[in-house]
Amino acid sequence: MTRVAYLDPIGGMAGDMLLAALLDAGAPLDALDETIGALGLAARIDVRRVERSGVVATHVDVVTSKRTHERPARELRELVGSASLAEPIRLQALEALERLIAAEASIHGVEPGDVILHELGGDDTLVDLCGVFALLHALGVQRVASAPLPMGGGLVTTDHGPLPMPAPATLVLLQGVAVIGVATPGELVTPTGAAIVATVATSFGPMPSMTPSATGYGAGTRTHPDRPNLVRVVLGDVAEDGARRGEVVVLQANVDDMIPELVPDALDACLAAGALDAWTEPIAMKKGRPGLLVSVLARPHDERRLAETLLQHSTSLGVRVQSHARYELDRAIREVQVEGRTVRVKIGLLDGRVVNVAPEHDDCAQVAAASGRPVKQIWAEALAAATTTLHMTEDADDPAG
Repeated sequence: MTRVAYLDPIGGMAGDMLLAALLDAGAPLDALDETIGALGLAARIDVRRVERSGVVATHVDVVTSKRTHERPARELRELVGSASLAEPIRLQALEALERLIAAEASIHGVEPGDVILHELGGDDTLVDLCGVFALLHALGVQRVASAPLPMGGGLVTTDHGPLPMPAPATLVLLQGVAVIGVATPGELVTPTGAAIVATVATSFGPMPSMTPSATGYGAGTRTHPDRPNLVRVVLGDVAEDGARRGEVVVLQANVDDMIPELVPDALDACLAAGALDAWTEPIAMKKGRPGLLVSVLARPHDERRLAETLLQHSTSLGVRVQSHARYELDRAIREVQVEGRTVRVKIGLLDGRVVNVAPEHDDCAQVAAASGRPVKQIWAEALAAATTTLHMTEDADDPAG
């Protein structure tokens, strides 16, 4: 059986609301306290019962002694990377943090290494990020699905001045995530909530087929005029073992009149638009003409956008689509240092076990170009550094070690 968590953002999605919903669904508070201790933060969790539209829910306050709301990205990475967290928790937290950093860098036009997280740099952000993944881990959740996230409107006052809702960083974080516009004013989905969902959810839509075992409600503070300010989490079991079963679509087009120099541009455009992969194969077309089969792999919710991208950037007049199921490893990103520079490493997890480790080639190529060394040497050092770190973590988590 596979334990599934379905996220239902009735009134929006925020990190503290999701923490509350998971606690309400039966996650142990001790797991959250242990996470705070592992991060070395002077914070505590205040939990109380509240009522929203007649529904009794859990509300969580993350109380910090330090009024730190601003930290450089480097410091946040170091805090999470050095924390004594279980490896799946650390990997997911680092991935969510990298999403936050990349979104802020994109909005403010700076390099990710130079980002200062202002309102998102506090201890409460770290507790939300790491705490949600720790509670999912404690509940034994193996797969997360979510309903589309509601997007409110209007303006909100921030450290940078008034900003439109949804916040610019939130929209960057939600690229590739299913959303729905609603008339509710204000911020319904916070950047932290968006980063968590974008990291952990593998499908979006109606509740999947499963046998429910627990339900939890997490309450926010604000009162909405048209909806209860709640996040609901439904836990259930699906009869499947091993690798996670996901849904994908394959979009394809046959072309025989496309200038070869433009083919890589079409593939790059599809990847930039959210494709999981894109490739070409040589084929023989009508009248014996040599041609190309252009294929794009994507999530179902990205189908239309990628079909339009392929039509715009290729010479094809049509795109055919096929739906497929595929088994997938859980994935996370780890960072290592080679030649004083950061190299991202992709981690593949099967039932929480690391079964695949692969350095990001583009990062290795950048380090190689800067250091004057071969890419293969940088790749090997990054792999060795990541493998050593993972083994050290496994030994620390093994009580018999």
